[in-house]
Amino acid sequence: MPTVEIIEHAPAPELATAWLQDAIDEAAGRGGGQVRVPAGTHRTGALRLRSGIDLHLEAGAVLQFVPEPELYPAVEARWEGAVGTVHSPCLYAHGATDVAITGFGTLDGGGAAWWDTFLHRRGELAHPRPTLIGLHECERVTIRDVVLRNSPAWTVHPALCDDVTITNVRISNPADSPNTDGIDPESCRNVRISDCHIDVGDDCIAIKAGTERTPSRVASENIVITGCTMVHGHGGVVIGSEMSGGVRNVVISNCVFQGTDRGIRVKTRRDRGGTVEDVRVTNIVMDDVLCPITVNPFYFCGPDGKDPHVGDRSMRPVDAGTPQIRGLHLAHLTARNVHASAGHLYGLPEAPLADLSIHDLTVSFAAEPRAASPEMASGVEPCTRSGIELGFVRGGELSRVRVSGADAEAVTATACEDLELDVRGSDERHR
Repeated sequence: MPTVEIIEHAPAPELATAWLQDAIDEAAGRGGGQVRVPAGTHRTGALRLRSGIDLHLEAGAVLQFVPEPELYPAVEARWEGAVGTVHSPCLYAHGATDVAITGFGTLDGGGAAWWDTFLHRRGELAHPRPTLIGLHECERVTIRDVVLRNSPAWTVHPALCDDVTITNVRISNPADSPNTDGIDPESCRNVRISDCHIDVGDDCIAIKAGTERTPSRVASENIVITGCTMVHGHGGVVIGSEMSGGVRNVVISNCVFQGTDRGIRVKTRRDRGGTVEDVRVTNIVMDDVLCPITVNPFYFCGPDGKDPHVGDRSMRPVDAGTPQIRGLHLAHLTARNVHASAGHLYGLPEAPLADLSIHDLTVSFAAEPRAASPEMASGVEPCTRSGIELGFVRGGELSRVRVSGADAEAVTATACEDLELDVRGSDERHR
C-alpha cells in the first residue's frame, strides 16, 4: 500500500508553506505516497511536487496561494513559447514521474493582485506571473476532481510531459482576467482531457508546441479532449499560436462551448514553422460565439506579429518558417446565436490549407449580433452575420452545411482549388 501522509490541524505558522513542503518531501523520501490536505484554508507560497506523490485535497480543503512575488522563486521554464526565467508555478514539478493532484478540494491562486499588477504596473514584475499548476518534463501525470480558481496566469500548464490525464476538473477565472487560459498542454504527448468545466479569461484549452524562439522543436501529439463544457474565454479548443514543434493526432469530441469568442481555432503565422495535421472534431454544440471555426495563419498578436510580411496576402517563398496546416476534419457541429461569421478558414498563398472537410454543420445567427472580427489578422474587419469565408484552400469538402440568416453568401471562396460544396443557405460565390 502507498504511504499516506495526513497533515493534521496542528498549530501552524501564518504561512503553511514549510510544513506542506516538508510533508511532500518526507513522503517522497520514503518512496512516495498520498499526502492528504484536510479541510480548512491553508495559506501558502509555491510548493514543489516530487516523484511518486499524490497531493490529495480533501473536500473543504483550500490551498490559498498568497500573492507575494518572493514566495514564488525564479525557475527556468517555457513561457509563451520561449525558454526563460519565470516565477515558480504555485504547484510545480520538474522531471517528476507518477505525480498527481487529486481530491475535491480547491486550489486558489490569489490571482487578483497579480492581474492588477500586470495590467497597471507591469514594470514591477521581475518575471512572468506564476501558473497555478506547472508541470515540466514529467511522466505519468494525473490531475483529477479538484477545483482550480483565480490563477495568476495560465491555470494548468504541462510542458514536455508524457502520459497526462486531466479529468473532472473545474476551472474558474473571471472573464476579464488576463492570460488565464484553462489547460495548455505544450509539447506534450499522450494527453487525455475529459469531463472538465472551464470558465476563464483566455483560451479554455490551448494546444501549444513552442515558437521560433524555442531552442528544441518538440511536437504535441496524441491528444484526446472529450466531454468538456467551456464558457467564456477567447476560444473553446485552440491550436497555437505557438506551434513550431508541430501538433498532430488530435481528437476533440462531445463538448459544449458557450460564450467563447471562437469555437475551434487554429492560429499561427509566418516564421513560426511547424505543421498542424490530423485533427478530428465531432459532436460539438456552440452557443453565443463570435465565430465557430477559424483557421488563421496571419495571426498578428505577440512579438513581431505586426511586421508587414505576417499579414501579406501575396505569395511568399516557402522556407523552414512556413507553417503548414493539413488534415482538418470536422463533423456534426451546431452553432447558434453566432455574431460575426459562420466560419473563417484560410491557408497561406504559398502553403494552402490542405485536406479540409466539414460535414453536418448548422449555423444560425443571433437576433442582435455584436460586430467583431472573425480573426485577429490584418485586414480582417469587424462584421456581423457573415457566411463561411474560405481562402487559399487546396482540397476541401463541405457537405450538409446549413447557414441560416447570413446577410450575404453562405460561402465565399477565394483562391481555392479542388473544393466541393454542398451548402444550404444563400447562393455560394467563388472568386
